[in-house]
Amino acid sequence: MLDFDNTQIAYANKSNKDLRMAYALFSAMNSNFLMKGVKSASDAAVRFGIPLSWILKPTLYRQFVGGETIEECKEVVKRLHNSGIESIFDYSAESGSELSDIEEAYNEILKTIDNARVNPAVAFAVFKPSAIIVEKVLKKAAEDEAALGVIEKGEYDNFYQRFFSLCEKAYKAGVRIMVDAEKFATQSIVDAVTVESMRRFNKDKAVVFITLQMYRRDRLDYLKFLHKDAIEKGYILGVKFVRGAYIEEERSRAFELGYSDPILPDKAATDKSFNDGLAYAVDNIEDFEIFCGTHNYESTNLLADMMDKKELGRGDMRIYFAQLYGMSDNITYTLANEGYNVCKYIPYAPVKKVLPYLFRRMEENKSVAGQTGRELDLIKKEIERRKVSK
Repeated sequence: MLDFDNTQIAYANKSNKDLRMAYALFSAMNSNFLMKGVKSASDAAVRFGIPLSWILKPTLYRQFVGGETIEECKEVVKRLHNSGIESIFDYSAESGSELSDIEEAYNEILKTIDNARVNPAVAFAVFKPSAIIVEKVLKKAAEDEAALGVIEKGEYDNFYQRFFSLCEKAYKAGVRIMVDAEKFATQSIVDAVTVESMRRFNKDKAVVFITLQMYRRDRLDYLKFLHKDAIEKGYILGVKFVRGAYIEEERSRAFELGYSDPILPDKAATDKSFNDGLAYAVDNIEDFEIFCGTHNYESTNLLADMMDKKELGRGDMRIYFAQLYGMSDNITYTLANEGYNVCKYIPYAPVKKVLPYLFRRMEENKSVAGQTGRELDLIKKEIERRKVSK
């Protein structure tokens, strides 16, 4: 059983000032009223062109984002690597409505692959499929591909070309690349093109990783289908396990459109689905590579215990753990200290473009039972420990 309460390990790289700032931020995030006010003010500032960097960069941005560019993130990556933690550059600008946004996102993802190729501190590349296609085209294609106009069909074809070219570039560079999950409405398109990419590029090892949101009712069965497909088609199955990020939106959409809720009924069912997925993959590890993206203590300990029972080395390159930058440092640093492969997702983007990401992180902290409270308790414990140890 891993001990996630050692705050001296968890906050070894945090100064007293960093801890005080983190405590203030997580305290603020505990207040729905305050967070709604901050979001409304930020939305208004963006709408009217009011600069936000002066207030956000030293606060929320510093806690949850590595920088505006890959270059600005390098000190963060170096510091993490010195503690045995690898990084994943995640260009976190939201999907755009213009082709110029798509081109910018695509070029940034190419840069992250190039960086991962030469930087031993970076373990994976990652991209969100909706960032490389005009969002309304992807949604329309999911509803009825035959209804796409000529220009829309051209953009949809370009999406496939961009997708495969990113995976091919990663393959040629020897870089593993994860395909982030999307909402239920468009996930089937993303699944299909991701599976085709795995069939092409995962012959000897997992290069392309599919993301399974295990809060969906169908994902455990889909995992087993993918395993069967991997055996039949002769490829290694790379799977990133996450719980899921769009629960309220998915349920609202299902209700509005009159189809069955695709999300499991409660957290207990989601936890079981996630843990059962991990167990299935570990039991069949000769066919899998696993990326466990979680802030959950039970799931983290479960995977560590299964590795021990299977007599898999803690540094087995087929299994990685990961948490988001700025969150759950007690899990990340404990895993690194115990010799496991562990990463931090390092978001980066200009302040204005990364705002939706920042507010989604805050929403997730609120939605995960006890997450913000745990962060506050651990930070407070470390502040007190340092006072006593002076």
